[in-house]
Parts: sequence; structure tokens; C-alpha cells
Amino acid sequence: MTWPGGGGLGFLTAGLLAALLGAAPSTASAQEQQAPTVTVAKPITRDIVEDDQFVGRFEAVDEVAVRARVAGYLQEVHFRDGAIVKAGDLLFTIDQRPYQAAYDAAKSQVDSSTSLLDFSRMQLERAEQLAKSGNLSVSTLDDRRREFLAAQAQNQGAQASLRTASLDLEFTEIRAPLAGRIGRRLISQGNLIQPDSTLLTTIVATDPIDFYFDIDERSYFAYARDARTRGGSMQEGGGGIDVVVHLADRNEKAFNGKLDFAENRMDQGTGTMRVRARFDNKDGVLQPGMFGRINVPGSLPHPGVLLPDEAVGADQNRRVVYVVDDAGKVSMKPVRTGPRIDGYRVIREGLSGDETVVVNGLMRVRPGVTVKPEMTTLPPKATETEEPSQ
Repeated sequence: MTWPGGGGLGFLTAGLLAALLGAAPSTASAQEQQAPTVTVAKPITRDIVEDDQFVGRFEAVDEVAVRARVAGYLQEVHFRDGAIVKAGDLLFTIDQRPYQAAYDAAKSQVDSSTSLLDFSRMQLERAEQLAKSGNLSVSTLDDRRREFLAAQAQNQGAQASLRTASLDLEFTEIRAPLAGRIGRRLISQGNLIQPDSTLLTTIVATDPIDFYFDIDERSYFAYARDARTRGGSMQEGGGGIDVVVHLADRNEKAFNGKLDFAENRMDQGTGTMRVRARFDNKDGVLQPGMFGRINVPGSLPHPGVLLPDEAVGADQNRRVVYVVDDAGKVSMKPVRTGPRIDGYRVIREGLSGDETVVVNGLMRVRPGVTVKPEMTTLPPKATETEEPSQ
């Protein structure tokens, strides 16, 4: 069979071979195109102090339930719900008219008894002068002395009744016993108030504020040892150990405080001890009842290796990181992680700090593959993110 143009088969075969050879890339070039790009960095190495972390709750340093000391009908409320009040601020007024009348009556009794006492004193002095000259019998002198002592006792009783009436009148004005934030009023005007039983409102101190949390025996021994080196004790002053508390809202800054108290015994049921830290709260961000995570120094300063949480992967029940050598080959290293410091995860075991670690792109790597590393430098402090589940 003759192909048009002659020699057509040989020409076609040669053309196909040339096209195939020209289109086929080299093996090295294909491998280079297939190598994934990942971000790598050197771990941060510096002296660190590992913190122990506990969960606790804020409580007011002082809290009071405001009640009346006298009975009566509520006449006026002098505060706005939720306002900040100062010690001595007027909060409620009970109808004062019955107590003003009682005060006026007691005062009149004092005036009357004082007049009688002055008259009895003059009579006694006159009788004593007459008795000295022999112009008055001893029995009459005794009668004048008895009358004076009776008038004196009557005056003292009237004075006591006046003080009671004055206190009752004063108690009709219910004032704030401490400075802090007041709650809502729990009774409306016109209602009858019973003394010592009707709850009117509550006040909680806001600055400073306490944080309570529970620690185990191991932690207690460590903190107590630190407190003794400072010349104190956990129970009295908490050793003055500096602590930091974080709120649920990561946008809020951390708050610095000090341990200042621990209970005088371990709880037999839980094997824990309740500890207290105190924090300044001038801006009023911290509120009683809030939860928080407190970090307490749990070690002496020592060299540490830090990595972002994104650089730590999981292999079944262990934590791993991926290390890249000079040729771009990836290997996997098991590590033991610790707490977070400055936004980084402490690597307690598995790294020396000289390795080049994959910090972004873990999903594109596996042991033995070759990657295209892009070197970056980790900042001294990372941006805080939510704590990953362990």
C-alpha cells in the first residue's frame, strides 16, 4: 500500500516521537513542580517559667444585704438601680413622722427631768447648809438626798429614752454601709418594712476583687515552698506570689494580681485547698460571679522551646511536629507539650530548638516527602487564640 506523498508512515512515526519527546518534562522538573510549599521557622528558645493553670470564680471582697432596723412604710428611694454608691450615701427613707413624735416626747421628758434634777440639787444643797448650822434635822436632809438621787435616776432614764428615740429616727434613713455597686431595689414605695427581715437591696464592693480557686496537694507544696522563701506562708498573705488571670473574652487583657490567702486545711472530700488571689479593679471590668483562668508560676526559670499551636500535630494519642532538613525532606518527631506562654506552646521534650519546623501547611506534608520551605521568623509574642482541645 502506498501512502500519499510517499514515505508517509516513516514521516508520521518520526513526528509523533518528536512531539512526545518535546512534551515530556524531565523527572527532576516534575518532582520540583509536585513539591508542596510550606512555611517553616526556627522555634523560639529562651528562659521560661511554666505556669500552672486553674479555673476559678471572682467574688466580692465585701458584700452586704441591706435591711432596715426599724419598722415603717417606705417613703422614698434615693438611688438608681445598679449605680455606684459611696459609704454613707442615703438609699431609702422610711416614714419619719411616728419616730419624730417619739423623739419629741422623749426630749420633753428629758427637759422635765432635768428641771426636776436641778431643783432637787438646790434643795439638797440648802438642806446641807441648814443641817450644818443645826437648823434642819438629819431625817429631813436624808429626804432631800433621796429626792435628789431619784431625780437623777429619772433624768438618766429620760436621757436613755431620748437616745433610743434618736437612734430610731436616725434609722429611718437607710444609708450605704460600704462603697460599691448597688443592686436593684427589691421593694417599692408605700410597702411596709419589717426590721431585720425585709431585704431592700444588696451592695457588692468592686475594687479590689477576689478570685477563688482550688489547688491539689502537689501544687500546694510547691507554692508553700515558694512562699516560705519569701518569708511568708500561704495561709497568711499567700506568699505574695504574682499571678495572672484571663477571662473568657480573649479581647480583654490579662489581669495581674497576687495570692493573699489559703484555707487552713485541705478538703477531705476532694483533696484540694481553696486559695484566694486579689486583683485591682478600678475600671470595673471584673464582676463577682465571673469565671476565669488563673496562671500561677509552677517552676523556676529554665531554658524552653516554644512553638505556635498550629505547628503541633497529632498522631493517634501523641503530639508530633514536622522537621525539614537542608534538602527539604520532611521527618516527624514526637514531642511532649506543656502550657502556653506568650501565645506559644511549650515543647518540654522532643526538640532542641535548632530544628527547622513546619509552622503552616501541616496538611500538605508527611514523613519522607520533599517540600519547598519558605522561612519565616516567629515574633517574640504570638497573638492569643482560643486554647485548642488536648
